[in-house]
Amino acid sequence: MSSLDSSLNEYDFHLPEEQIAKEPAKTREGSRLLLVNRGASEISEAPYFSNIGSWLRPGDVLVYNETKVSHRRVYLQVASGRVHESIFLEEVIGNPLDWTCILKNRAKLKLGEKLHPLSFPNFSFTYMGAKEELSILRADKKLEESDFDAFGNIPIPPYLKRESTPEDSDRYQTIFAKTPGSVAAPTAGLHFSEELKENLRKQNVNFVPVELRIGYGTFQPLSEQNLQEKRLHSESFVMSSETSEILNVARRENQRVIAIGTTALRVLESVFDPASKTYEAKSGQTDIFLMPGDPILSIQGLITNFHLPKSSLILLVSAFAGKDLVLKSYHYALERNFRFYSYGDAMFLF
Repeated sequence: MSSLDSSLNEYDFHLPEEQIAKEPAKTREGSRLLLVNRGASEISEAPYFSNIGSWLRPGDVLVYNETKVSHRRVYLQVASGRVHESIFLEEVIGNPLDWTCILKNRAKLKLGEKLHPLSFPNFSFTYMGAKEELSILRADKKLEESDFDAFGNIPIPPYLKRESTPEDSDRYQTIFAKTPGSVAAPTAGLHFSEELKENLRKQNVNFVPVELRIGYGTFQPLSEQNLQEKRLHSESFVMSSETSEILNVARRENQRVIAIGTTALRVLESVFDPASKTYEAKSGQTDIFLMPGDPILSIQGLITNFHLPKSSLILLVSAFAGKDLVLKSYHYALERNFRFYSYGDAMFLF
């Protein structure tokens, strides 16, 4: 058994298929809410996420990821009629026409072969070859976000085992979505509606944005190299001076900083200086990988969904709340039929 298997087996659990949420709850705030008190090691629950205000305090600062999911799942057809599914990721540095992507059945393609989006025969891509697990496609022209909106689909998670629907274009997008470019949603934010946000603001709960563009790494399983190097996939982020200033004031005034989701937490940990206990305004790339034993000092609370077993996300949550309490919380959720993954229920660790 490798050290990876040995380390991750403790974070494995059996999830019945019926507890994987295939559709969103009727309303955004209508999912269930698990409450995990780190200080008292207590687990309880609220009927609905809309009840979260009972556990928030005036002055709390909730940090959300304002990234927007792009319509990057594109079905491409070759001259023979065969269809290839592709998820476009980002432009290749040096050529704005070349895009990396996750391309199914690429072994059937020949170098230089043309592909066009279904129902868009006048627009084509050229297969330029492979780059490790990724493929490179060269577009006829520089792609704009409007092109993806025209011929692409929202890239809902593959474990949903269904095609995306018009409802997904709305519900697999948070109310905070602003800057396009992600290929997955920051799912903790999916539980907030405009009405809930305004109700919390009336309680003097504050909301501030960060941006982390979710990319290819969200589809990758953990590797032995991740554990050895303590690094994950790299993703671009932005922490504005306005957000950092609000967070630094909150810190000085002993108000809680609460991350809405693990992507917001990755940004906060990437910009927080534990020596000065301040948040730095900056942008760049982060490959931060946190697991139990790593101190998480940038937040006092975390709102998150229930994650895949043996994943970097369950390790990150465990770094914040402790492995034993997190696993106990997951078993509680399993026994009480909470819904898991992107469209599932939520937990608030505080």
